[in-house]
Amino acid sequence: MASDCEPALNQAEGRNPTLERYLGALREAKNDSEQFAALLLVTKAVKAGDIDAKTRRRIFDAVGFTFPNRLLTTKEAPDGCPDHVLRALGVALLACFCSDPELAAHPQVLNKIPILNTFLTARGDPDDAARRSMIDDTYQCLTAVAGTTRGPRHLIAGGTVSALCQAYLGHGYGFDQALALLVGLLAAAETQCWKEAEPDLLAVLRGLSEDFQKAEDASKFELCQLLPLFLPPTTVPPECLRDLQAGLARILGSKLSSWQRNPALKLAARLAHACGSDWIPAGSSGSKFLALLVNLACVEVRLALEETGTEVKEDVVTACYALMELGIQECTRCEQSLLKEPQKVQLVSIMKEAIGAVIHYLQQVGPEKQKEPFVFASVRILGAWLAEETSSLRKEVCQLLPFLVRYAKTLYEEAEEANDLSQQVATLAISPTTPGPTWPGDALRLLLPGWCHLTVEDGPREILIKEGAPSLLCKYFLQQWELTSPGHDTSVLPDSVEIGLQTCCHIFLNLVVTAPGLIKRDACFTSLMNTLMTSLPALVQQQGRLLLAANVATLGLLMARLLSTSPALQGTPASRGFFGAAILFLSQSHVARATPGSDQAVLALSPDYEGIWADLQELWFLGMQAFTGCVPLLPWLAPAALRSRWPQELLQLLGSVSPNSVKPEMVAAYQGVLVELARANRLCREAMRLQAGEETASHYRMAALEQCLSEP
Repeated sequence: MASDCEPALNQAEGRNPTLERYLGALREAKNDSEQFAALLLVTKAVKAGDIDAKTRRRIFDAVGFTFPNRLLTTKEAPDGCPDHVLRALGVALLACFCSDPELAAHPQVLNKIPILNTFLTARGDPDDAARRSMIDDTYQCLTAVAGTTRGPRHLIAGGTVSALCQAYLGHGYGFDQALALLVGLLAAAETQCWKEAEPDLLAVLRGLSEDFQKAEDASKFELCQLLPLFLPPTTVPPECLRDLQAGLARILGSKLSSWQRNPALKLAARLAHACGSDWIPAGSSGSKFLALLVNLACVEVRLALEETGTEVKEDVVTACYALMELGIQECTRCEQSLLKEPQKVQLVSIMKEAIGAVIHYLQQVGPEKQKEPFVFASVRILGAWLAEETSSLRKEVCQLLPFLVRYAKTLYEEAEEANDLSQQVATLAISPTTPGPTWPGDALRLLLPGWCHLTVEDGPREILIKEGAPSLLCKYFLQQWELTSPGHDTSVLPDSVEIGLQTCCHIFLNLVVTAPGLIKRDACFTSLMNTLMTSLPALVQQQGRLLLAANVATLGLLMARLLSTSPALQGTPASRGFFGAAILFLSQSHVARATPGSDQAVLALSPDYEGIWADLQELWFLGMQAFTGCVPLLPWLAPAALRSRWPQELLQLLGSVSPNSVKPEMVAAYQGVLVELARANRLCREAMRLQAGEETASHYRMAALEQCLSEP
């Protein structure tokens, strides 16, 4: 009775009668031989057609993991049965189970990863159908595991990346599946892949690069899409760069459709991001190739952005931005540039038109799009252009400035609310790949160099002030400064943080000189002054941060002249600490250095100052001038300088070196400080006289100082 009802029940449930019969035999098997035979039949039935999730689960319930585990690990096969047949059966069952995502993530599957890896590189008859089937099933298992949430991490830890690399390089059966799975793992966990298997991945990159350089058919376009994923986070091998450049030169030098050209532009952009221009050979061929790259990128940007209403391929245009940025860098490079002067002039003209298209696009951006990564990328390339060129497109740039200020403010405030400062300072490089869900909001860092140039000009500066840029910059500076303060690990901060702080100082210096009234009336500059005063004493003591200390000291001294009536500058501990640190910065720049064959020393730069004096000297001279201006405004400053012994030591230094070794501008700077100190305080005059001040003034023809010291 039951047997009569069973076929009808199976039919009603959509079950496969043959498979049900085999499963019954499997459940009733009394020994390994019977179970093995039943498993062969079950496997055959499973491969004969598709099965649904319920059926797969029923097979698993009937088989479990125990017997497949034995099949995969057994070293003794029955007589007349090849070794790999048992393993093939075990893998086939696992492949069936892995079709269920829940089972693919099961520990009993995950712990088979090392065994499965060995099947990818095992030697054997390439024409053996059973072996080929086992390899296919192995890839099915690994691919299923990779599709689970934590699968990529388990595969990488289990050595699958190296196994896949070896399988691909061996070009045996299934090597194309190895490459596809590698691509998936790199896309999911690039950093971990390279950390675990860098030598093997580099070997794959060498193979792909060589194939790319030799390819004459459509495969070269497919390789363009694959190769960006295989570029390492560290150094790309030189031989790979040569092959990649040669392959790209052939592709981009041909007449192409957009679907052929775009992957090549994206690959070139990734190389530019990873290597700058180092991957492009020197000489005529390299300069022509670079000019072609930038030209194509500019054309693509204009086509995409000038036509209102057309769909923008954001990944392609973003890649073109990276190539334009490379062009900007090469056009502004004075030494060892790949480009000749006529090429630079031509490319600047072409890039100007493309930047005009970027400005046109940004003018159309509404509030709803301001958080989109492509807008950020567009602001970045505009910032890179403005950092080097502000005279062209001046009208268009001025019209866009209100948007740029609002945009930077929006991203800054949202990032601040999220308290995600580490991401704000993270280096955001243009990449043709799709950005992640979290997009760092440090747009201000990208705009700082351009704004530094623009604050020198009356028109742009008035717009920036009107739109509230100075207040925003003060807040940004104070926030970024917090990242460098005690309690934060400055070793993990990118250089862009300190460079950004220095650029902010330059902008504030421009405002001090060109808009002193703004400094006096805007409360944000009072807060800035307080931060400068409390920070400089520790900063001047830190190794390797002299340039930032110079910026802070000079800016603070210039602001102190304008804010001299502020209670914070009336001899408070903070103000005394600041001026003491400023004196330390100004006084330690030069030393007396003995010269061979001469009894008299010469004035020379201190070791710490010598290597960066080209960047430092303007700040130093400006700082000396600003300190001189502060002395008559702050009565307590001259006695404080005397207690620091700066005037005495300065005269002692000048007395110990040959006057001929001291340049006229140095003499003028030193005299300015000494004269103001002498005029401001009687004790200073007496101390200078005791230090042979009048004689030294005479030797250096410091008439003003000599006259001041001769008076009572």
